[in-house]
Amino acid sequence: MTSFAKGSSVEILLYGATIISWKSGSLQDPTPIERLFLSSKAALDGSKPVRGGIPVVFPCFGAPTHPEHAKLNQHGFARSEKWSWNRTVMDNEVDDAALEPTEKIRRTYDRPFHLAYVVTLAEHQLSTDLHVTNNSTFPPDALEFQALLHTYIQAPANKLLVTPLQNLFYYDKTETTEEAKAKPKVEQRVGVDVKKHTDSVYENASQNYEIIWPEGRVVITSKNFKDVVVWNPQDGGRAISDMEEGGWERKDVDWAAGAECKIMKDRLLK
Repeated sequence: MTSFAKGSSVEILLYGATIISWKSGSLQDPTPIERLFLSSKAALDGSKPVRGGIPVVFPCFGAPTHPEHAKLNQHGFARSEKWSWNRTVMDNEVDDAALEPTEKIRRTYDRPFHLAYVVTLAEHQLSTDLHVTNNSTFPPDALEFQALLHTYIQAPANKLLVTPLQNLFYYDKTETTEEAKAKPKVEQRVGVDVKKHTDSVYENASQNYEIIWPEGRVVITSKNFKDVVVWNPQDGGRAISDMEEGGWERKDVDWAAGAECKIMKDRLLK
């Protein structure tokens, strides 16, 4: 699916409901440019999750830890399933996709749910809304899950800073021992860079961020996504089979904003 709004465009695969391109201009320069990183080695044929763009992560982030997720692969199944296309509202440039349990999904995750993903394109803005519904019968069983939008922002990795993350607790997943990875740190930097291998999970963040570099910036706002992951593998990207050579230099972060939730009824994540 591809939508256009005043020169801007967004391209979405039904496989994983993954946004693979977002082009827009700015208030200073109306010329549309690509805002998302997509590896030239990314598989776009549905054979594996897409390396880049904005994959949808549900119901677990990273390796499964919840008993109900024990049979799942890393990052769950939403990014690896074909979603159904519901509608395109042309006046507002809205695309709407959905995912429900299939026989394949039930073999590894036997919980009733409904995911609706609404993508809205404006001239200088892309909005993504993920609606998670607990479809269990009454009395409803709690649906426990993690959900993230795994955004790859395209920017010069060695020039940028991410703000505001100062004074937040975070977990440094680049530490060499499990004990160190599980020990919270406090972010001291006013602006966080990714000049070295970075994999940091920040808790209870502001949900309003800026990624800035000398030639530009991206503003990110979220709702109900209280945690954020800042990731860039730097030279370690060479060990990732579908990461193009030097790709880590053209993207700043795998910007994963998300939340861990327990819901008895409908819940909106944005």
